[in-house]
Amino acid sequence: MTKCKDIMGMLEQLAPIRLAENWDNVGLLLGDREQPVNHMMVTLDVTMEVVQEAVKKKVNMIIAHHPFIFKPLKAVVQQDYLGAMVRTLIKNDIAVYAAHTNLDICQGGLNDILADKMNLKNIQVLDVLSRKKLNKIVAFVPVGYEDAVRQTMTSAGAGWIGNYSDCTYMTGGTGTFKPLEGTNPFIGKQGKVEKTEEYRLETVAPAEKVKDIIQAMIEVHPYEEVAYDVYPLEVEGDAVGLGRIGYLEEPTPFHAFISSLKKVLGIQYVKCVGDENKLISTVALCTGSGGDFISSAIQKRADVYITGDIKYHQAQLAQQAGINLIDAGHYETENIVVPYLIEYLSNKCKDADVKISASERNDNILQVK
Repeated sequence: MTKCKDIMGMLEQLAPIRLAENWDNVGLLLGDREQPVNHMMVTLDVTMEVVQEAVKKKVNMIIAHHPFIFKPLKAVVQQDYLGAMVRTLIKNDIAVYAAHTNLDICQGGLNDILADKMNLKNIQVLDVLSRKKLNKIVAFVPVGYEDAVRQTMTSAGAGWIGNYSDCTYMTGGTGTFKPLEGTNPFIGKQGKVEKTEEYRLETVAPAEKVKDIIQAMIEVHPYEEVAYDVYPLEVEGDAVGLGRIGYLEEPTPFHAFISSLKKVLGIQYVKCVGDENKLISTVALCTGSGGDFISSAIQKRADVYITGDIKYHQAQLAQQAGINLIDAGHYETENIVVPYLIEYLSNKCKDADVKISASERNDNILQVK
C-alpha cells in the first residue's frame, strides 16, 4: 500500500525541501503522512475548481507547484474562498503537497526542464544562491570486491565531477585487524591478527548524499565491520540557484527563435522587446516570475532572456541594456511541470497500484482576446 509519506519521499528526492527559499511554503500543506494514496492528481495551482475535480475523481492526494497556503490562516470558514477549499479537502480526506521554489532550484527541476526543451547546451545556473558542500568518502575494501563496492557507491550518487561520473581513485595496501570474541569475521580467525590485501577506495560526494551512499556501501561490503572515513572538503560543488543560461547549437534570428519557443510551450502569443533580426546564441531563462533576474542575464551577456510577469520598467531596463526579452507568461512557462511530474511519479510508482493524472480544471485565467 502506497502512503502519502512514500509520495513525499519521491518528490523530495527530486526537489529537497531544504532548497526552498525562506519565504516559501513547501511540503505537505494539508493531510496525513500515513494516509493511503491510490489516486494522485498533478496541477500547477490549487483552486476550488481543481479541488472539486479531485473530489469528483476520488483523488487522495494533490501535487501542486504553487502552494495554496502562503500566510498563516487566522480562520477557516466556509464563506471564505481559501477556508472553503480547506474544509472541502479535509472533509474528503485529500492531502495537498507543494513543490515550489525547491523544484525551481533543484537540478532537473522546472528551469532545467525548459532549458532542455529549448535544446540548450552547456546549461549553467543563472542566479547562483550557493554551491553544494562536498565530502570525500574513503572506504577500505578487500581485493576482489572493489568493483562491486565502487559501482554501488557511484550508483548512489558518489563520484560526480562536472560532466564526469564514476570518478574514484584506488590505492592498494595491507590492512590489519584482530577479530575478538563474539565476531564472525569474513576473513581471519578470532584472536589472531590478520593481514589482508585491501584497496583504499576514494571518491567525492555531495554532503547531503553521504548518508545514503555509506548505507548502500555497507550493504554490499563483505566485512562485518566496515572501515571508512568521511572528510569535509573546502572545494565547492555545483552551483545551486534560480534560472538557467545556455547556448543554442546555431545562432538563430530572434523572430525564428520566438516561433520555436511558441512551439515548445504550445502557445500563440508572447510579449517581447528587441530587434527581431538579432542573432540569438546565448539564452537565459527563469520560469514563472523572473523579472528580478534580468540584471543577471545582462551581466552574463545573454542575447535573450525568457521569463514571465515582466513589468514595464523591467522591460525598459532590458531595452537600454541591449538584451532581447520575452515575456512568455507565468502560467505558460510553468505548466510544463505537470507532464514532467506525471512521468517522474509514474516511473517511481511503476510497481505500485497508484493512478496518476493531470488536472483538467487548472487553466490560465489570463486570456488574450
